[in-house]
Amino acid sequence: MKQIQSSNIQPEVKVLLSYATSDKKVAREYQLYMESPERVLYGYSIEQEMVGCIGIAKRDGNHCEIKHLAVSPTNRGKGIGREMIRYLKEHYSFSTIYAETDEEAVHFYENIGFHITSLGEKYPGVERFACLYNCTTSSL
Repeated sequence: MKQIQSSNIQPEVKVLLSYATSDKKVAREYQLYMESPERVLYGYSIEQEMVGCIGIAKRDGNHCEIKHLAVSPTNRGKGIGREMIRYLKEHYSFSTIYAETDEEAVHFYENIGFHITSLGEKYPGVERFACLYNCTTSSL
């Protein structure tokens, strides 16, 4: 994995981020990664092709929040998402990793050891889930 620091958003990063947020929000979210010292964006490449990205916000007390996690559709189910989270665990001293997600992705987090709590319908007709991983007691 490699940290993404280019002031201009690369086309493949734009596409990946669009899987994790709305097209309208991609440019603003990318800008936040470039300007905010607590936010970091990483890209995951296979043979020089970026196929995944993970964006985090470092919180107080060694806590991490996954803001965006995306893998290209043709590379899903190959363990790339798990590898990106494992990278965070190995390269930082986070005590917890948190993500909020929807019904489509909640099973991914559950399958790799996150504790899942329903947040109910935060938006009309859309159930959201809090996903919490304890880095000190769990292994990926």
